[in-house]
Amino acid sequence: MQVCFEIEYYTQWGESIGITFGQNDQAPFMLKTVDGRIWYGATEVDIPADGVPLLYRYGVWRNGLCVRREECSMPHYLTASSHLHVVDHWHDAKRVAGVAIPVFSLRSEGSFGVGDLGDLRAMIEWAASVGMQALQILPINDTTIGHTWQDSYPYNAISIYAFHPQYIDLRQLPQLRDKARAAHYEKQRKKLNALPQIDYEAMMQAKLAYLHELFEQEGAAALATDEYAAFADRASHWLLPYAMFSVLRDRYSTADFTRWPECSVYQPELVEAMADEADCRPQVQFYCYLQFVLHQQLLQVSQYAREAGVILKGDIPIGISRTSVEAWVEPYYFNMQGSTGAPPDDFSVNGQNWGFPTYNWDLMLKDGLLWWLRRFRHMAQYFTAYRIDHILGFFRIWEIPVHAVHGLLGQFSPSLPLSAEEIESFGLPFQREFMTQPFINDQLLELRFGPLRKYVTPHGTTRNAAYEGKDPVQYVKDTFLTWLHDDIWAMRDCFRTQQSILGFYSGKDKPCDTEMRDALYTLISDVLFLPDHKNPQLYHPRIAAQQDYVYSRLQPWERDAFDRLYDHYYWHRHNRFWYEQAMMRLPRLVHATQMIVCGEDLGMVPECVPWVMKELRILSLEVQRMSKDPAVEFAHPDHYPTLSVCTTGSHDTETLRQWWQLDPAATQRYWHDMLHQEGDAPAEATPNICAQIIAQHLASPSLLCILPLQDWLAIDPELRHPDLDAERINIPANPRHYWRYRMHLSIDQLKHAHDFNHRVKHMIAENAR
Repeated sequence: MQVCFEIEYYTQWGESIGITFGQNDQAPFMLKTVDGRIWYGATEVDIPADGVPLLYRYGVWRNGLCVRREECSMPHYLTASSHLHVVDHWHDAKRVAGVAIPVFSLRSEGSFGVGDLGDLRAMIEWAASVGMQALQILPINDTTIGHTWQDSYPYNAISIYAFHPQYIDLRQLPQLRDKARAAHYEKQRKKLNALPQIDYEAMMQAKLAYLHELFEQEGAAALATDEYAAFADRASHWLLPYAMFSVLRDRYSTADFTRWPECSVYQPELVEAMADEADCRPQVQFYCYLQFVLHQQLLQVSQYAREAGVILKGDIPIGISRTSVEAWVEPYYFNMQGSTGAPPDDFSVNGQNWGFPTYNWDLMLKDGLLWWLRRFRHMAQYFTAYRIDHILGFFRIWEIPVHAVHGLLGQFSPSLPLSAEEIESFGLPFQREFMTQPFINDQLLELRFGPLRKYVTPHGTTRNAAYEGKDPVQYVKDTFLTWLHDDIWAMRDCFRTQQSILGFYSGKDKPCDTEMRDALYTLISDVLFLPDHKNPQLYHPRIAAQQDYVYSRLQPWERDAFDRLYDHYYWHRHNRFWYEQAMMRLPRLVHATQMIVCGEDLGMVPECVPWVMKELRILSLEVQRMSKDPAVEFAHPDHYPTLSVCTTGSHDTETLRQWWQLDPAATQRYWHDMLHQEGDAPAEATPNICAQIIAQHLASPSLLCILPLQDWLAIDPELRHPDLDAERINIPANPRHYWRYRMHLSIDQLKHAHDFNHRVKHMIAENAR
C-alpha cells in the first residue's frame, strides 16, 4: 500500500527525518523538506496479511546515523484501513536552551576593544559545553554613516549584505611585518580592551588604521586568490556598489548621497568607471577586501556552530537607513516621504520614530519579492535561525511623516482610513478644523508652559535669557503662535511641524530649551484625527488621542463616540485586511530558506498576527513581563505555545535585576503571584530568585528558551555584574542611545567558572532541554 507521510518537526542544520517500520534496525525511509520544518514523502508499505497493525516511528538522522528517536506515549500504527495520507506531529520535539548576546558585547583577552567573530566562535564553544544549543546575536551589518559613536546603533544599517568591519578578528589575519607598527597597535589594543565599555570611535579609528596597513601588506595577494574571485562573483550584485558608496561617503564626509557633488543619483556605468580610476581603485579594493575577510570568518564560525549542534540565530532589521546603499541603488523600493516607527508603548509614551524609509510593497510584490529573497538567502549562508525584527511590519508599518519627530503623528500603512460619513456613523459629528488642526487655547498654554517659570529668576528674567526676558507663556505666544480669536491660537506657518521646531532649537541643549522644545512638540500633535497620507479626505484617529488636551474638550457623549470609533479602528477594522497583506508577503520569504523563522511580535499586536504566525509556523516571542493577554499582568511560561521563543528580556528591556527594582509594587505582585512567596519581596533580585525565574522559563513548552547572558550570570553571586545598570544594552526611548555594553568578564574567565557552568548545565538537563 502506498502511504503519503507529512510531519511537522523542527530540525537543526544537516539533519533529516526518517521513518522506521517494525524493528528499529531496519533502514529508514527518509523524508524530504523545503523549509526544515514540514517533512513529507510517499512510499510503498507492506501491511501484514493477518491485519496486525504495523508500528512506525520517526527519527532524526545526521550523516547516516540516528541521533534522536521518537518516544511517543501514543505509538504510530498503520493498518489496511489507514488513510493514504498521514499527517503527524512529533510532540516530543527537542526543546533547546540558549543565550543571547550581541557580538560587540563579547570580551576575550585578545579582542580589540570590541567583540569580534573569533570571540563569537569562543562563545559558541562555551555555550555547547554547558548544554546550550542556541546562540542569538543582534544584527552585524555595517552601520558606518558618520564615523562617530552614533554608528554603534546596530539597526541602522547602510547595507543589508555588508558586515561591519569592527567584527573582523585580527588574530586570524597575518601580522604586520613592521615590528614597531605592530607594537604600536598592540599597545592600543590592550588599552581599548581594558575599558569597561566600548569606546566606539577610538576603537574604530585604531582598528581601521590597522586594517589599512595590513591591506597595504596583504591585500593584493588576497584579492588575487580563487577564493576571492568566487566570493566576488557571488556578491557581484552588491559588493561594488557598497564599496563605492563607502568611498564616496568618506570622500565627501557624509553618507547622505543627495548631498554628494557627483553620483548623487546612482548610475551603474558611471560608478563602475569611477571604481576603476586610479584615485578610487585602492579604496574600493580595501572595502572589498574587508568584506571578503568578514565573509570567510563568519562562514567558518557558522560551520563550527553547525558541527557543534548550536543554532546560530541572526537578526534581520525591519528597516534600512535612508542614507544606505540600498536607498542609493534601488530608491524605487522605498518611500522616502515616510518614516518607520512604532505607536506609543511601555518603551515610549510618544511612540518611536526610527527614521527608516517605508517600503514600496506594491513594486516589491510585482517582481516576486526579489529584494527580500536575496536578503534572506544571503543570511542563510551563515545562520541556522533568524529573528524577524518587528514582524508586525510585514502586516502594516507605523508610518510617520518626515516632518514629524514623535511617533504620535503616525498612521498605519497600509490601512483603511475613515470617511467623514463613517466617523459620524459612530455618533461623533465631524468638525474638520477643530479635529484635525492643533487645538491651542490659553488654558493649554498655561498647562504646558506655565511650569517653565521655574527657569525665571525672581527679577523676571530667565536664566541664560532663554525666553528673551519674558514669561514663558508670553514668549511662546510672541514667538511661535498667531492669535485667531478669543483665547484661540494657531502655530505660525514657519512652525507648523515638529521638524521646524527641532531646527529652531538645533544646538540649544540647556534644560530650559529642551523642555520648551518638547512642550512645543505637544502643541503640534494635539489633534483628534490625521488626514490620510494618500487621500486627505479620509482620516485616522490619532493614536493615544485620549491622553491629550483636545480630547478633554469633547462632551462626555462625544468622548464615548470617539472611544467606540477608536476601538473599532485599531482593534477590529483591519484584521482581515492585514492578514491578507501578510499572506502576500511572508509565505514566500519563510519558505525561501531552511532557516528556523522567529518573529518579534511585541507591541500593538493585531488579532490577525497569531493567525499568520501559526499558519506559517513562525515562532513567536514570549516575554513574561510583557503579557499578550490584557487580562493578565505577567505571562506564565507554562502556558507558552510550543512554537515560540521564550526569554526573560531582550536588548530593548531592562535586565532581570534592573526590572526587579524598577517598580516595587509590580515586583511585589510578581513575588506573590508568579513565585508564590509570602511576605515582602526582597529589595534586589538575589541569585536564587534569578535561578527560580530562569528555571520557570526552561520548563516552558517553548521550543527555544534563549535568555540574555546578563540574566544567566545573575544566578551566580560571584559572576553577576557589580553594577547592574552597566548591563543595559539599549534604551528605546532614547534615540541617541550609545550601544556600548560589554561583558565585564572575558569568555576565557567564563569557561573556567566551573561551579557556574556545572549549575547551568544541570538546570538545562533537569528541564529536558
